[in-house]
Amino acid sequence: MDASQAVEVNSIMLATMAGAMVVLSGALYAAVFAIGRLAQNINLVRLSYLFYGVLVVSVLVLARTLNFSGIWNGVSVVMLVGYLIAPQGIWYLCVATHGTDDHDAADNAANEHHN
Repeated sequence: MDASQAVEVNSIMLATMAGAMVVLSGALYAAVFAIGRLAQNINLVRLSYLFYGVLVVSVLVLARTLNFSGIWNGVSVVMLVGYLIAPQGIWYLCVATHGTDDHDAADNAANEHHN
């Protein structure tokens, strides 16, 4: 294996790991955000933003290792914006459709858990 092949293999491995981190950190961001809001725990909500930060870094690594350019950089930005606002939008939609505020939603979830 020559040097250029080794670089290509390293890039593919790094892109694979970055892609996995995109999925994992995106899921953790959404889950921890929802749990934090449900439990009214600001520390969990802050932790969710840490996972979002990992997501941003992972997307940047993925874009760089796969040599994204042009429209693909735009797709990456749109994806990051979507990942940021989707869990928050879903939270507000759930609260609005159930006719409760954040505190009532947490109380209702706790009551359902105990029943």
